[in-house]
Amino acid sequence: MALTERQRHMLKKFIKELDQHRGRHTEFVSVLIPAGYDLSKIINHLSQEQGTATNIKSTSTRKNVIDALERMIQHLRLFKRTPEHGLAAFSGNVASTAGQSDLRVWSIEPPVPLKMRIYRCDKDFKIDVLRDMLDTKEVYGLIVLDRRDANIALLKGKTIIPLLKTHSEVPGKFKAGGQSAPRFARLREGAAKDHYKKVAEYVKEQFLTYKGLKGIIIGGPGPTKYDFVEGGYLTNEIKKKVIAIKDLSYTGLFGLEELLEKSGDVLASEEVAQEKKIMAAFFDKLARKPGIVAYGEKDTMNKLKMGVVDKLLLSDALEDEKIDEFENEAKKMGSEVVLISTETREGVQLKEIGKVAAILRYEVVD
Repeated sequence: MALTERQRHMLKKFIKELDQHRGRHTEFVSVLIPAGYDLSKIINHLSQEQGTATNIKSTSTRKNVIDALERMIQHLRLFKRTPEHGLAAFSGNVASTAGQSDLRVWSIEPPVPLKMRIYRCDKDFKIDVLRDMLDTKEVYGLIVLDRRDANIALLKGKTIIPLLKTHSEVPGKFKAGGQSAPRFARLREGAAKDHYKKVAEYVKEQFLTYKGLKGIIIGGPGPTKYDFVEGGYLTNEIKKKVIAIKDLSYTGLFGLEELLEKSGDVLASEEVAQEKKIMAAFFDKLARKPGIVAYGEKDTMNKLKMGVVDKLLLSDALEDEKIDEFENEAKKMGSEVVLISTETREGVQLKEIGKVAAILRYEVVD
């Protein structure tokens, strides 16, 4: 399950908050409750742990553990049932000075269902399971080729990761002197087939056993891509993974970018396509009708407070405090908030123009 940029931001923020705290002893409580698990059983278990904690020799550690468990139990009783994706809860005395008390509790329903039950009392909060959720699980294979060149890459989240490129020995269209046209054509055809075989072998090596690969998208200029797919070069296992074939103008790295651009229909459920679409709309309006957009923190905030912002675009490079500030204002005004990653070309452009932009409900003349 791929996280939305909003889910990713909230989870990162939650992890960052917990990660800054360290206990003096094993007195921070971490509780992970799987989806569908009975909350009352967890609460009973924590009550038993309170009884066990009375045997801790250190007075301060004993007090901190018992207090953290009590605070956790009180917090869990606020829930009528375990949330749909389970619950990750954490409590402890995070006071920076020994002997003082700053008892806090945090909880979050993870964006991905929890599948394990964990109780830990340690010097830090156990957040590795949440960190793992930030890793992109859905990956696509990308292949761009013509009769001369081929590039193989992964699309992981919003990032194109080049794997390898290869060049064929197919002769150019102008034959060497003295060769007959049929013989030269046979040479070119034979070299092209060798090229396809080599590319297919590379594809097999890269993608056949790749766990989590959702599909393969192939593109290129002219009929080459169809010759490659339908010519029997790919194994059946690989061919079954091909979900789209796209006509391109370029090969190489530009071809990979173009393939991503033209695969919006295939990747429609993927956030990369949605982000690129909304940013493309913003830049189109900026070029044709600049009065219906805003960018930069000051200008965008002014438009937000005027109530004219339809879609608020925030770069994930923006500081958390600023994101919160803009989101709170957007909530008051009923504006839609879209978090844009810096992993796409359009996301980098947003970062470069001030990290904040907006598409307005109507044209505003300053």
